[in-house]
Amino acid sequence: MRNVAIIGVGITKFGELWDKQLRDLFIDASLEAIKDAKVDLKDIQAIYIGNMSAGEWVEQEHIGPLMADYLGVRGIPSYRVESACASSGIAFKLAYEAVATGLYDLVLVGGVEKMTDVSTEESTHHLASAADREYEAFFGVTFPSLYALMARRHMYEYGTTREQLALVAVKNHRNGSLNPKAHFRNVINIDTVLNSPIVADPLRLFDCSPISDGASAIVIASEDIARKYSDTPIYIIGSGFATDTIALHDRSDITFLWATAEAAKKAYKMADIEPNDIDVAEVHDCFTIAEIMAYEALGFAERGEGGKLIEEGVTELDGKIPVNPSGGLKAKGHPVGATGTAQIVELTLQLRGEAGKRQVQGAEIGLAHNMGGSGSSAVVHILSRVRR
Repeated sequence: MRNVAIIGVGITKFGELWDKQLRDLFIDASLEAIKDAKVDLKDIQAIYIGNMSAGEWVEQEHIGPLMADYLGVRGIPSYRVESACASSGIAFKLAYEAVATGLYDLVLVGGVEKMTDVSTEESTHHLASAADREYEAFFGVTFPSLYALMARRHMYEYGTTREQLALVAVKNHRNGSLNPKAHFRNVINIDTVLNSPIVADPLRLFDCSPISDGASAIVIASEDIARKYSDTPIYIIGSGFATDTIALHDRSDITFLWATAEAAKKAYKMADIEPNDIDVAEVHDCFTIAEIMAYEALGFAERGEGGKLIEEGVTELDGKIPVNPSGGLKAKGHPVGATGTAQIVELTLQLRGEAGKRQVQGAEIGLAHNMGGSGSSAVVHILSRVRR
């Protein structure tokens, strides 16, 4: 396997982008990444695109050739990858493996979703297709209710508090206020969260990530090619992917993200590092409880101790393991197909020292954690400033 590095990144603003089409978003992010990489369009050998459900939200399928055409590279392979909210994280893994094995030398990978052109009710329906449609969604289950079940059980088993959940939202909004591309840039406090409307008890409105439009893109290359174009290539040193049951009721323990833990083990082993070697992380905080559970599955905290981690400030920007400096899904936004590669865009900026006011000082190793559904697919990547 060859060493592979990131040489260019691009991301649109996330939010309600009614003046942009699906294709516009992906092209904007891609051109920004290509410009950042200092490569020509003709150098791109393949495209990998993460997208959950353009066919539902904007009635557009077959987006692989669509994006290649509008990007001006008609003729090259262009793959569309779907794994719910983990679509672009897994697209990134597939692109990485294609370059690492020598299939391609220079690849564009990204993700896109256009979610706000329909009603909230329609989006909720579309998102529920990432659960078990026949045995969960058919009976009225939504993702807020699935994560509410996980939160309530975690609170019962481990004493996780309502205030600890709120602290995740407060932290991520504070970080998001420093990110010019974030959907929400407003600073909030615990009372804002606790007094917001109940969505699915115990989760309230401010415990939930928003419905967003947006796209993100990355140019990756083999090490020899990367060094020709970049003085600061960011190396992919670990990659892991795992799956669990799609239905929550089939799991032996709904308080633990088993697929995340398995994916993380693979990534740590490949990178030959431990959780305490991570300097900065972007994790999948679709709901505040998801971030707390991610702390535990990724090895940042013992089982049941995730709430204490946020309470003690360990995951703040100036903490021992800063988590979601971008604002996370909660504040940066969650255009589901774009989320996985957006996390990697943020980590690349952090490891280059280019993250502005939200910069984690001295960051050299970063971890990205992207999930689909209620954790039934999970992908973890580890990036480094130096080749290991």
